[in-house]
Amino acid sequence: MTIKTLSTRTCYTNAWMRVREDQISRNGAPGIYGVVEKADAVIIAAIQDGQIYLVEQYRYPVGARYWELPQGIHEDGQGDPVEDARAELLQETGLIAESMTEIGQAYQAYGYSNQLVRLFHATGLRQGPQQLEPEEADMITRAFPLQTFRDMILSGQIKDGMTVACLAMLSARSLI
Repeated sequence: MTIKTLSTRTCYTNAWMRVREDQISRNGAPGIYGVVEKADAVIIAAIQDGQIYLVEQYRYPVGARYWELPQGIHEDGQGDPVEDARAELLQETGLIAESMTEIGQAYQAYGYSNQLVRLFHATGLRQGPQQLEPEEADMITRAFPLQTFRDMILSGQIKDGMTVACLAMLSARSLI
């Protein structure tokens, strides 16, 4: 299949994303494609003594609070992924990792977005000062046994796709 972009227009822009609509030709037939452009993100599986650290926060698009792994983006999209992962872990949990290893990459939702998520495994943890942003003021951080984490995914308590992807990568690499 050949897709050719004929024109692009920006529909919406804010500090975190740009939404564009492309006029395309798919095998000669006209069409449109909507794309959400977002900076690359990081997600961190911080594990120590058989426990994994999760955060719970309210997610406006789905109108509910859910547990997930700490995650975020570098605001200008130009950061070093390892340093971004360290900063995000410290910000959301107060944890400082002796070791931060990239274990894989996955697209958030490549059917409509270009956001790449880098998956990290953090070990050698020690507590530091949590540095929540104002919109994270109600965030809860807690460590869970790894089996409880798996059970939370299977029962639907954890619905975040990148958290589930990170568990799969950790398991595939025999890290848990």
